[in-house]
Amino acid sequence: MDKSLIQIQNNLESIKRITQDENPMEFWSARDFMVVLGYTTWQKFTEAIERAKEACKMSGATVESHFLPAPVKSSGGRPKEDYFLTRYACYLVAQNGDSRKPQIALAQTYFATQTRKQELLEQRDKETKRLEARAKLKDTESKIESTVYERGIKLQVEFATFKNKHIEALYGGIGASQLKRIRNIPRGRAYYWYSSESKRGDRS
Repeated sequence: MDKSLIQIQNNLESIKRITQDENPMEFWSARDFMVVLGYTTWQKFTEAIERAKEACKMSGATVESHFLPAPVKSSGGRPKEDYFLTRYACYLVAQNGDSRKPQIALAQTYFATQTRKQELLEQRDKETKRLEARAKLKDTESKIESTVYERGIKLQVEFATFKNKHIEALYGGIGASQLKRIRNIPRGRAYYWYSSESKRGDRS
């Protein structure tokens, strides 16, 4: 990671707070975050916060869950407004900040990089689960084949018929040949090498 991005990460970590309860959660003070993003006045920064709140609303998330009004503090002068921000709120504020500020541009790059990293981790986890599911299904197929042969089914056509009935039971009446057509499975390739996710609804 670029040194400037590492600095942004370090700055965010240095101002991060953790709730003191049974389920600790990380959060950031908007006042602290304002300094990291290069803002000098709260009024200007609240403009970015309001745009971020609108973006949060448009995304379908609950604004109050990510932008929590903090207890108002007073140091003898005007009471200081503040927000407690989630990581997602920080991301939205950076995305809606003044991109002419170097700190904002770096923060936007940092969050984009972190988002992509998370997407890749989730994708890898998803692929791992798919491979595990395929391996499990393949093992089940082998056990079924061994069992039916032990029960007296010897001919290939008999086993094919039994296997087709098994697939129909799994996929709501869809047979092996129809399932392969729906999923564009090459001829001769076992259907368990293809994801069993959500394709069941594609039964045209």
